[in-house]
Amino acid sequence: MPEPRHAVEKVQKCDIVDCKNDAERSISGKKIEKAGMKLSSDPSKHAHLCHEHYKELKKKTKTDRTLERLGR
Repeated sequence: MPEPRHAVEKVQKCDIVDCKNDAERSISGKKIEKAGMKLSSDPSKHAHLCHEHYKELKKKTKTDRTLERLGR
């Protein structure tokens, strides 16, 4: 009996310029560009971020997210 096929997960790399770490999250490229981070890929698509760059993005967008949550 043939073995079941399992999807092989492709490991993405971080899309920030000069970063070679494995990506953990996928975020809109426009949000990343708005935060002032430089992407090595097309900003109109989703970009992949490593753990360190995701934390940096969260810190840079904290006030924006708070205001958005309050409805302002």
